Amino acid sequence: MKTLFVGNIAPQATETDITDLFAEFGTVRKLEMPRDIFTGKCRGFAFIDMEGHEARAAMTALNGKTFMDSSLKVRDENPKKKGRGGRRR
Repeated sequence: MKTLFVGNIAPQATETDITDLFAEFGTVRKLEMPRDIFTGKCRGFAFIDMEGHEARAAMTALNGKTFMDSSLKVRDENPKKKGRGGRRR
């Protein structure tokens, strides 16, 4: 299972809109889309859980794609950290 961060979502977008967009690449297992308490509109980002290969395909295809007049930013929620690795002493 892989979690994707989707940013720059239009405020008028709904859970159904986002699910339908990502369902083209596989099964959306879970969608968390925070909403503004007062207006009920999308706060501009969401987290989506999909299987690994499906998530990678969606990330490649949808990153930078215009959706509802916004250019989506799709990336891995937990990118691999570039560390120094094991140092020898």
